[in-house]
Amino acid sequence: MPYSSLYVHAMWSTKNREKIITPQLKNELLDFILNYGKEKEIHIDRVNCVSDHIHILLSLKADQSAASVLGLIKGASSYHINKNKLSPIKFEWQDDYLAFSVSLSVVNKVRVYIENQEVHHAKKTFSQEYNEFVKAYGFDKNGG
Repeated sequence: MPYSSLYVHAMWSTKNREKIITPQLKNELLDFILNYGKEKEIHIDRVNCVSDHIHILLSLKADQSAASVLGLIKGASSYHINKNKLSPIKFEWQDDYLAFSVSLSVVNKVRVYIENQEVHHAKKTFSQEYNEFVKAYGFDKNGG
């Protein structure tokens, strides 16, 4: 049995960064994602969102990739919202996402960061946050 400790912090926005995640939708969305993770054996350590984007901290098993797990979560959650008519307009996630490996030594900092999204985004927009992460991790416009 392989052992792994692969933490990934990922974030992505709603389509066109529309501010459509209401407080009611947020509760339903986060509950769905947590339950879906359990059902699919995806270890979701933390998840939180604000009106236009989401952050998630995952612990991946040896046979899981960030791309496959995030694709499942994004697809299932948007399908759930639309199927149950939880949004007045069609709910879609942006196609892209950012994902970063997280050292075990800073997992608790990432947990706190994700838990405090509302406070954090009272001072900073998603675009500002996104650009800071892109710069900090050396991503380029070609998916670097």
